[in-house]
Amino acid sequence: MKIIIIGCGRVGSGLAKQLSLQGIDVSVIDNDPETFKSLGKTFNGKTYVGMGFDQKVLIEAGIEKADALAAVTTRDEVNLVAARMAKTVYKVPSVAARVYEPQKAKIYRRLGIQTVSPVTLGIERLASMLVYSNLNIERSIGTGQVVLLDIAVTYKLVNKTLLDVNIPGEIQVVALTRNGKTSLVNTATVFQLGDLLHLFVTTTAKEKVSKLLRS
Repeated sequence: MKIIIIGCGRVGSGLAKQLSLQGIDVSVIDNDPETFKSLGKTFNGKTYVGMGFDQKVLIEAGIEKADALAAVTTRDEVNLVAARMAKTVYKVPSVAARVYEPQKAKIYRRLGIQTVSPVTLGIERLASMLVYSNLNIERSIGTGQVVLLDIAVTYKLVNKTLLDVNIPGEIQVVALTRNGKTSLVNTATVFQLGDLLHLFVTTTAKEKVSKLLRS
């Protein structure tokens, strides 16, 4: 698998190092060669100096054979132009962009470009932490209507099963961590004290999960 990352700041370098450790072929593009120092000596990918929307640089980095591209510079305009070029011109299968302005993020999602908005994610996370303090919200899924929750099994949930928690279209337990091992669950799984449940929940159903823990 080959992935191109545009921008070698904190997010870009961190993403590049993580993917590289997984054995993925990673190419990083940044117009400041000094940023590549943050990749460290263990980084096995390649680096290219230039703008993320420069076609010559993109081709040199291997965009014509890329499986995915992430545009994560500090400038929305650069990220969106590069992402759209990758999607429409080079037909890269999976394209994502970091976008600070939430309204721009919505527009580009409609164009088929996956976006991550730190501002929106931060607001949603803080709001959930304040309103639903008993829920550990890991991340939003897709466009934000579904969240991944981690909840610890308390005495109220001991000996319960999927049938006691799942609500079709709203709450779905997808995995369970027990004694440090995570596995998928089925209707025969009985929850034990100390288990950690991983659920997909619609944002409108978070209060139902909160009540479940309080009941």
